[in-house]
Amino acid sequence: MSTVTTLLHFDEDQASAKRIALAAGLAHATIGRHRFPDGELKLQLPTPLPARIVVLRTLNDPNEKLLELLLVARTARTLGASHLTLVAPYLAYMRQDIAFQPGEVVSQRVVGQFLAELFDAVITVDPHLHRVATLAEAVPVPQATVLSGAPLLADLIARHHSRPLLVGPDEESAQWIAQAAARHGFEYGVCHKIRHGDREVQIALPALEVTGRAIVLLDDVASSGHTLATAARLLLAAGAASVDVAVTHALFAGDALELIQRAGVGHVWSTDCIAHPSNAVSMADLIAQTLISHNH
Repeated sequence: MSTVTTLLHFDEDQASAKRIALAAGLAHATIGRHRFPDGELKLQLPTPLPARIVVLRTLNDPNEKLLELLLVARTARTLGASHLTLVAPYLAYMRQDIAFQPGEVVSQRVVGQFLAELFDAVITVDPHLHRVATLAEAVPVPQATVLSGAPLLADLIARHHSRPLLVGPDEESAQWIAQAAARHGFEYGVCHKIRHGDREVQIALPALEVTGRAIVLLDDVASSGHTLATAARLLLAAGAASVDVAVTHALFAGDALELIQRAGVGHVWSTDCIAHPSNAVSMADLIAQTLISHNH
């Protein structure tokens, strides 16, 4: 059995896997994937497998990918792998962390326990944790590591604007906006949001002077785009010179990107946690450094 840690990935994640493997000095190999006419999957792992395996799978469009992780992790154990690390740059099902109605499934708890039963370590980037303080509470593995795209996005913003005003679209963005602002001493504020549904939000701007300012809306995730679009329109109406958007996770469901651009947003920047045309920052080096430290 090989002693070299191998990074396993699916074909669609090959570019990201190569960047991480090269930076971490790891071997990497593709998991074979075939879909039968009825929708069932047949997966094939490369053999022989080393004792330590890293599985790269970012969990946008998560439902089928979670099944893939079950099949891959269980099979890797039977093939001799004794330590499995999941690198999920985007970690799904983290937003539902409490039951608001009787019988409501707390998906964070269920999915977190599911992943903890499959993996020994989890590495992710800016997970959407709200009422839960640490990743280890949500995914109870021996090694639960959170990286952030906020500092790298701040570096990118600093290259484009000399004195930007960072604005978080809602209170939940406060942790990322403060981290990004501290990196370069940027001024920042956070909007107050009242959500009336998945696509209907009401926003109050922070008590800051925005006239003539270059504004960057910064958040961990852009999904429907409605919150960002609403905030952008309000900022431009209040006299902002420009509004750009920087997010860690470019989900951009449906026409979200077009919605944001129609609202008057200029640049849209994201990390490569989810492959998207807006990707402007790579997390590969940070992920690689974490994998190297885990191996030591």
